[in-house]
Amino acid sequence: MLWDTHMHCCFSGDSDALPESMVQTACQKHLNGICFTDHLDYEYQEDPELFLLDVNGYFRAISNLMEQYRGRFPILWGIELGLQPQVTAQNNRITQNYPFDFVIGSSHVVHGRDPYYPDYYKNRTETEAYREYFESVLENVRTDADYDVYGHLDYVVRYGPNRSRCYSYEKFSDILDEILRELISRGKGLELNTGGYKYGLDQPNPCAAVLRRYRELGGEIITLGSDAHAPEDIAHSFSFLPKLLRQAGFDYYTVFQNRSPVFLPLDG
Repeated sequence: MLWDTHMHCCFSGDSDALPESMVQTACQKHLNGICFTDHLDYEYQEDPELFLLDVNGYFRAISNLMEQYRGRFPILWGIELGLQPQVTAQNNRITQNYPFDFVIGSSHVVHGRDPYYPDYYKNRTETEAYREYFESVLENVRTDADYDVYGHLDYVVRYGPNRSRCYSYEKFSDILDEILRELISRGKGLELNTGGYKYGLDQPNPCAAVLRRYRELGGEIITLGSDAHAPEDIAHSFSFLPKLLRQAGFDYYTVFQNRSPVFLPLDG
């Protein structure tokens, strides 16, 4: 079985899950290991306090679980940082001062607005809304933000009024290729996030064509995450991943330990 290295518990503002319940379910699902990656988003305008993470409390809780399950089940400690150019220094202070195993950089806020909310799509086409999202991602990857992989690269597609009907790699290939080249040149990886399936899409985030293009351009670092906010969503749709990754040109995936990539074979 695989590692699930993107999940949230009650230290994230959008989850009530107890950390140990996440571990117990991961064990029951026979995963090889997990990494907690709770949210920290500065300048989240819709609710400024929602994603301000108690990093010290989070560290103590996960450290206790790591010790409790030592030798029985591997648990890693990470964080999902909401990237925006103006909060780069704040984010980097967090990564420099805590011993994370893994740091996901994500775009939840586009020039002050989260595409999760319907207002983001008002008075314009979905194509315009999606393009602005990818433009903001490109702005983020051109900063000196400290992270290991970019999370759910086409997150915006989960929430558009018509979801993936207005979206394809080909439609946005110009800017997506710029993003992928920038990630590769900076030594950053890409996350394969199965949350898209949970949100009713017929594809993960990013879609299969983006995964293939990342590999074609020379990308090698690919991590796996369910984006679970509750125990029942851990490893959601993971059964699809070996075939999907092989079709994209990968025969391995990546787990980060002490901020260093470890490449693991898909076949075991």
